[in-house]
Amino acid sequence: MQIKALDEHYLIRLEPGDEVIESLKHFANEHQVGFAELYAIGTFRQVTLGYFDITANVYRHRTVEEQVEVLNLSGNISRGEDGEPIVHLHVTVGRSDYHTLGGHLVEATVNPTLEVVVTVVPATVHRRRDPVTGLTLWHLEATAPVHP
Repeated sequence: MQIKALDEHYLIRLEPGDEVIESLKHFANEHQVGFAELYAIGTFRQVTLGYFDITANVYRHRTVEEQVEVLNLSGNISRGEDGEPIVHLHVTVGRSDYHTLGGHLVEATVNPTLEVVVTVVPATVHRRRDPVTGLTLWHLEATAPVHP
């Protein structure tokens, strides 16, 4: 993973074999990110997508074991109740037959690259478990700007 800081933005280039979520969690800890938005393009050699089944309150997963183009990846980085980073991403990928798949990004392995733009917001947004859905949602009442 290569990182270049540009004011409140970071350019991140993930390398072949990098796992996306784990790499971005490492970045968030290393750079003390409390909240950021991000987007990316590139390619994966493997990706697991999630779809939230609202009726059953569970994520359904589908793993794609083939080279795919990342047409759009967007999301954010926040912090859990334990202070650990939570990377929440959605992705659309294109297959070699030009069909697309999309959903919540559960995990993905880069090959050969993923170009990520991260915009850091001077605040820390925490998430907590919602008792109704079971999802870990933004706890906006606990969100406060970070003052230098």
